[in-house]
Amino acid sequence: MTIEIGQPAVVSVATATLWTAPQQVDNLNAPALRAPSGVREWVASMDREQRVNGLNGKTLTQLLFNDEVVVEEIDGDWAKVVIPGQPAAKLGERGYPGWLPLAQLAEPATGGGDPYIVDATATSLRDEPDGDVSVAGVILSTRLTAVGAPYRGWVPVTVPGQSEPAWVRGHDLSPAGPRAELTGEAVLTVAARLLEVPYVWGGLSAYGVDCSGLVHLVHRYLGVTVPRDADDQSAACKPVDPEEASPGDLYFFAKEGRDIHHVGFVGAPDDNGDPTMLHASGVYGKVVHETFTGDRRATLIGAGAVEING
Repeated sequence: MTIEIGQPAVVSVATATLWTAPQQVDNLNAPALRAPSGVREWVASMDREQRVNGLNGKTLTQLLFNDEVVVEEIDGDWAKVVIPGQPAAKLGERGYPGWLPLAQLAEPATGGGDPYIVDATATSLRDEPDGDVSVAGVILSTRLTAVGAPYRGWVPVTVPGQSEPAWVRGHDLSPAGPRAELTGEAVLTVAARLLEVPYVWGGLSAYGVDCSGLVHLVHRYLGVTVPRDADDQSAACKPVDPEEASPGDLYFFAKEGRDIHHVGFVGAPDDNGDPTMLHASGVYGKVVHETFTGDRRATLIGAGAVEING
């Protein structure tokens, strides 16, 4: 396996974390840095304060198995990359930049046929139908490519850096591409599947997610690419009066004189007719669906609609 500067590579672990700079391996972050990665273990080892504030300035975002990056620099066991699939206008037109452990990357697989997306909260790739697990914890919205015909409910898929396919249960997959019903109801249905998922700064997986990561991941499942960060998401939306926002639209929040710091999905009104929001909350430390509080109303600066049919 050869990873070359200036060339595409793909993520070869279930979930890879993008860092602001190469990290030293310590007891806390070791599970997230290894290959295969142990993101579920890493998240479970942290308390709310560590997940919400302790990673600020260290983690940027995450990538899923098979996600493509372009390698810009190699420094020892680390690669500086950009992520074309996660737009970030303020950081450069080519995509989100940051650092990954080199061991979590591989050359793209060749060949393949029909594209799929993981439609389970998490599934596993196996070395043969009903065989040993080769990649565990492959999560919702991960893109996979079939290679060959299904066999007794199992689908063979390409694996980065390997010539032999892995196998995944067919009922854990859906065809990739825009969904037939790109509606606010569909958006909230997907988002609700991630309720109670822990808040993790920079998280973009079913094991841990931040506010804008939840928005990006849900739309990714629906076949729509939105920017990775809340301020860029706001700029990409069609502005909507918050009083007229529809379920599935986005609320945006900022403190006076500061940039947007939070985003959440507009929910259906509660039984009293008050607005609600489904979001990854640092206060609660998890994804919640709640009625607006006074603090939320005080920092609400606007709403927007993702033009998913555009």
